[in-house]
Amino acid sequence: MRPQVTTALAPSSTLSAADRCDRCGAQAYVRVTLTSGGELLFCAHHGREHADKLRNIAITIHDETGKLEETPAASVPAEGDR
Repeated sequence: MRPQVTTALAPSSTLSAADRCDRCGAQAYVRVTLTSGGELLFCAHHGREHADKLRNIAITIHDETGKLEETPAASVPAEGDR
């Protein structure tokens, strides 16, 4: 009897400012893991532009474009502005 082997994909790590779009070099917000084993990174713009084609060749699409819609923390007025 053969032992049962199971595999699991490790969760993708969060994209950082160091991750750059493979198309234009802007900050990447989309990571695509390809069925061929490769990986592509895209900015929000190019991720949307190529989304339909990428769905056909991807195992996973890790999308962090929601970060662009988050509201930044309120700033404290400068000393002279009070």
